Amino acid sequence: MKNKKYDIITIGGSAGSIAVLTSILDALPDYLQTPVVIILHRLRNVQSEMGRLLSAKRRIIEPEDKEAVKPRNIYLAPQNYHLMLEADKTFMLDYSELVNYSRPSIDMTFSCVADVYGSRALAILLSGANKDGAAGMQDIIAAGGTGIVQDPATAAFEAMPLAALEMCKGIHVLSVEDIIKFIINEP
Repeated sequence: MKNKKYDIITIGGSAGSIAVLTSILDALPDYLQTPVVIILHRLRNVQSEMGRLLSAKRRIIEPEDKEAVKPRNIYLAPQNYHLMLEADKTFMLDYSELVNYSRPSIDMTFSCVADVYGSRALAILLSGANKDGAAGMQDIIAAGGTGIVQDPATAAFEAMPLAALEMCKGIHVLSVEDIIKFIINEP
């Protein structure tokens, strides 16, 4: 069995999202074919083992520029680069200015995913202390994709989910457990 509705799952998070993200990643079934792309705000100039820390169960890849998006892989935006997707479904690393005080920017990745995958995209926005991700989520929904935010009542920092809720109509508000169920059970 595989997730047939989405060709890509994107998950953005910032302050307070690491524990939630770890729960989601560890709950992903082995049969899930859909690639997962994670955009996580983290320190820019500090050596990071974030990919290893996020999941003991699954290997997480920091993609190279021009690397193709492949099924079953979990990708993590590299530190200090915007992670974008091109029309041929390859990654592009970008070192342009910070967006919403962040590089990588969740907005930039979500917007590219909306352009490339349209209605076949699922975007999930977790806890965070700024509004990054809200405009990109709006692009996902406008392209016919599906948007989910972590229930602000369960988020360590509610600013990010609340910003998306203010900006986007038709967004799903789910607990962490329901986000996991949504990913696993979506036909």
